[in-house]
Amino acid sequence: MIALDIQASFGIGGTLLGLLGSAYFYSYAAMQLPTGLMADSWGPRKTVAVFFVLAGIGSILMGIAPNLPLAIVGRILVGVGVSTVFVCNFKLLSEWFTVRQFVIMGGIFMTMGGVGALISSAPLAWISTMIGWRMTLVLVGSVTLLMAILVAVFVRNRPSEKGLPPITETHGETPEAIGLMKGLKMVILSARFWPIAVWAFCVVGLSFAVGGLWGGPYLMRVYGMSKTAAGGVLSTFALALIIGSPLLGWIANRFGRKPVFMGCSMVMLVVSALFSRFVDSMNVPVLYVLFFCFFLCGGAIGPILATLAKESFPIAISGTSVGLVNIFPFIGAAVFQVLMGAVLSGGNPGQMAYSVAGFRHVFQICLAGALVAVVIAFFLKETLVETTGKTAQRGAQ
Repeated sequence: MIALDIQASFGIGGTLLGLLGSAYFYSYAAMQLPTGLMADSWGPRKTVAVFFVLAGIGSILMGIAPNLPLAIVGRILVGVGVSTVFVCNFKLLSEWFTVRQFVIMGGIFMTMGGVGALISSAPLAWISTMIGWRMTLVLVGSVTLLMAILVAVFVRNRPSEKGLPPITETHGETPEAIGLMKGLKMVILSARFWPIAVWAFCVVGLSFAVGGLWGGPYLMRVYGMSKTAAGGVLSTFALALIIGSPLLGWIANRFGRKPVFMGCSMVMLVVSALFSRFVDSMNVPVLYVLFFCFFLCGGAIGPILATLAKESFPIAISGTSVGLVNIFPFIGAAVFQVLMGAVLSGGNPGQMAYSVAGFRHVFQICLAGALVAVVIAFFLKETLVETTGKTAQRGAQ
């Protein structure tokens, strides 16, 4: 929502703006496996508190940065700082809740992610209009530092740290431990891993690239929307998380994981085709519907993506498999943000006046990525039958 303001302040073109945006995703992706190790050794409380301090400093640095290099450093610190939240949250849930409660709390966590996305669209646009983009980022950084204090004071890694009995539940036989390097090799060398990773790179990466950076400039440049109006359209990302996550979860449990991925691929293909064909000739209600569908496929799919990654490998390396898969959406977002910025700039790094033709090419990139995802979806292995079969077998024993 503040992309064009930042661009004007630094006098940069689409390629450099894409580089600034992608710095977050590269640093986030690089931290996924280290975060798992820190969650197991330091514990979620200390890990999140320390890294929230980095995120707060990074946001404030972006707000006061006099030049692009310092802004990129701040953006990297933000990516590193918030990269710990997802993994550490589910580590906490596994300690504090039973398996059945875990599913419910995981859904609440995703819903709160949608609420956060909602706040970062139209409300953020309104705030930035009132106090400017720089003070907005300083405000966000200050709130993040406050959150670091709250986490350190109130969060506990496990019930025993509050004098409570541990949450225990029988899971059958204890899985055999698998070393880190062996687990990494098992996942990376598996034929099951790469279709999941490529699908996440394409679909989720495109969703993050459009929702996290280029959606706002598209709506403001092509349709002449204000920041607040564009934020309203992009708030469909939040609605997709809030509504779509439980809906896709229900479908995945009822009909299987693979049909969800195939369906999302096809929907994104159709939506991208419509965007590229009617790039500047749609009315506002249609834009709301198309963006909602776009983000439903690439954002709300997250829990199902993690489930497929977990169920495709032994439970002893489920953290490794989920962590490795979770790298690819953010690498995809980083790559697509820069690629889209370069296309919009037309080979001129200083180009700031984006054309309708440039945004048509952006959605043609989305169309190509969705087409790859459609093909890849056919190579995904269904895990629902395997999982329910194993559960039934344990019950019979």
